[in-house]
Amino acid sequence: MTTKKTDMPESSLFQDEYKNFVPEAASQPEPQPASQPAPQRPAIQRSYIWKDLLFLLIKIASIILVLLLLCTFIFGVIRYQEPSMAPAIKNGDLVIFYRYSGAGYLPQDVLVLDYNGQLQARRVVASAGDTVDITDAGLLVNGALQQEPEIYQKTERYQDGASLPLTVPEGQVFVLGDSRTGATDSRIYGCVRTEEALGKVMTVIRRRGI
Repeated sequence: MTTKKTDMPESSLFQDEYKNFVPEAASQPEPQPASQPAPQRPAIQRSYIWKDLLFLLIKIASIILVLLLLCTFIFGVIRYQEPSMAPAIKNGDLVIFYRYSGAGYLPQDVLVLDYNGQLQARRVVASAGDTVDITDAGLLVNGALQQEPEIYQKTERYQDGASLPLTVPEGQVFVLGDSRTGATDSRIYGCVRTEEALGKVMTVIRRRGI
């Protein structure tokens, strides 16, 4: 018995191979383009800048407010315009003082006073209970001659001033200017009530010429 051999055309074979090949090619994923970052919007950037500026302005305003409150109720600052505390405080110096006086004032403290509308700084030389006198020898407190190495002028009485010797009353102090010649101090207006003092000098910022 003779078997017939069927010959398939070449085009049919090519189509079969192509069918087998196509799924493999189709199964490969197509390359995706690299993602690009989205551009930032200028409006959003401006919004952040305004927020930062507003926060900075609030901080500056808060600092200024705190400084104003401190200088109003706790500390004081004056430009000194009077020569009677030289050389410790000179005309034109910036004087910073502490307003609270709950602990009272002691000898050698420098107070800020308001005398007839003029601010002045004066040094405490005697406190409550001390007896003050001025003689040819100089300043005496409780009978003892005071050694004042930083005072370069002799302490003298004023003819039309306070009556000496005197005992400082409770709640008062006796003050003098460091520049003793011609200074307006307790030799003229007597003892000073501590509650009338504006405060105690903490530091002095000296003005220097260029």
